[in-house]
Amino acid sequence: MSTTHSEELYKVLYPKKERVPILVSVPHAGIYIPDEIKNRMDPHVLANCTDADWLIDHLYDFVTESGITVIVATHHRWVVDLNRDPQGQALYNDGRLITGLVPLTNFRREQIYRDEPPDEAEIKRRIEKYFRPYHDKIRELLSDLKQQFGQVLLWDAHSINQRVGALYSGPFPDLILGTADGESCSSEIIAEVWDTLRKSSYSTALNRPFSGGYITRHFGMQSKNQFALQLEMTKVNYLNNGESAYDDDKAAAVRELLREIFTKIITKLT
Repeated sequence: MSTTHSEELYKVLYPKKERVPILVSVPHAGIYIPDEIKNRMDPHVLANCTDADWLIDHLYDFVTESGITVIVATHHRWVVDLNRDPQGQALYNDGRLITGLVPLTNFRREQIYRDEPPDEAEIKRRIEKYFRPYHDKIRELLSDLKQQFGQVLLWDAHSINQRVGALYSGPFPDLILGTADGESCSSEIIAEVWDTLRKSSYSTALNRPFSGGYITRHFGMQSKNQFALQLEMTKVNYLNNGESAYDDDKAAAVRELLREIFTKIITKLT
């Protein structure tokens, strides 16, 4: 399920067995940058392009065997960040570095563009061409699942380098569950997931330092039985210690935990 250079905006992986009311969204695994955008970027920054959720789509590729649908974005978040508010509203207001809808800096605070950054017209173009199709497809998939089951869960899958000084002092916890501070999902499902996470061998956190991005907050609607959760994990949990290559043994352990969590959620939703 690894994303490659492609003009496709996203890939949908449909269940290999009878489907269940869960959609896994992978908005940041993409690495493709169209040439007309890439040519405006600083080649030195491009050469160290580490802001993607490297191979997180590969980690989750087992879930279709459990009836779960998956949507994976193919384009790099520097083209447009699918997990940011299209109106430009900041996710957090605590002074941390927050990259924008169309990021101008990377997580090392380096300028992405060589000369002039994208203007308002270019940002609007990218919203229409890259942002809206992904979100429209999420909406379509969720609506279809909800029509069949009456309720549905969106699981937004993310990963991050273990240390990002501009965002957090010290190493991140292994697994960070985001629930929009309890607003994006039913308390019963949150409790089930959180209890499973905190009893695992991994270090965990709830809504700190990440409570869920735009996708979680926008699509999580408890009153409509449409729930959303975000799981952020440090890359060392499924990549090697240098965060540069997939580690099958590490990944197998994380998958075991994810499989347990999804099994419990499926029981709650069906």
